[in-house]
Amino acid sequence: MSTVSPTGAQITLHRGDVTAQIAQVGASLRSLRVGGVDLVPPYPLDQPTPACSGVVLTPWPNRVRDGKWDDDGTPRALAITEPKLHNASHGLLRFTAYEVSHTDAEAVLRATIVPQTGYPYLIETSVTYTLTPDGIEVTHTLTNRSASAAPIALGTHPFMTISDVDPHDLVLRVPAETAFVTDERMLPTGTRPADSALQAGVRLGEVTLDTGFTDLARDPDGRVRHSLTAPDGRRVTLWQGEGFDYVQVYTTPAYPGQSLAVAIEPMTAPADAFNSGLGLRRLAPDETWTLHWGIALA
Repeated sequence: MSTVSPTGAQITLHRGDVTAQIAQVGASLRSLRVGGVDLVPPYPLDQPTPACSGVVLTPWPNRVRDGKWDDDGTPRALAITEPKLHNASHGLLRFTAYEVSHTDAEAVLRATIVPQTGYPYLIETSVTYTLTPDGIEVTHTLTNRSASAAPIALGTHPFMTISDVDPHDLVLRVPAETAFVTDERMLPTGTRPADSALQAGVRLGEVTLDTGFTDLARDPDGRVRHSLTAPDGRRVTLWQGEGFDYVQVYTTPAYPGQSLAVAIEPMTAPADAFNSGLGLRRLAPDETWTLHWGIALA
């Protein structure tokens, strides 16, 4: 491990022709390569994490309006971490340096959410990155060590690509029936039917997205599968397991070294879930919640 980066120690994993790099800060998946092709676009070691790339988002993903929420009758006020839009954004561990242990092909990162402004709960968390023959599988655990039930949600923020293809030519598929409508602060105001073109597959260069989706189609094994497909038929798939009932898709031309980048973000709850209650789970004292997702190249 090296500590020369503002993202902390860097953990490099190897299994055959699959390699990954995990950043200590935010437990971020900062690169994934299969057969010499990047599936997660890397960024320079001397830069902070751009656009929340690969970071674990908990006890909430996305945003909480004005940082304010009602905790079963008790008003709470979180710190405002997105001043431009006056929201509390992306949870409480985004800038945390996790405790790390690892082998050649697996890394385990642990961090504790301690009681703090607007969130009076103690939550032990871990994220395990395990290389597979064609990519990576990720396991999250959340354990409530508080004396009372704790409201919680989780998301993650991986960017995806197929690095030897112009990203504009990749075909994006998101098997969602419903999209969230948002206001100027990127907070949900309602829903609408998702674009059918996304369900079938749309050229990445033809869409601009920062959109949450739900009513996701699951395959017989219980997984939802989103994909990017190259013109030659190669496909990188992000799958999300049970409990991940939402996804945010975000495109940007500002990712380092990329003319166009897309984040496909599995989430257990959408934006402002602390107020809407959508997808929000209350963990009983000492209860553990386990979640899975992964990326694979075919």
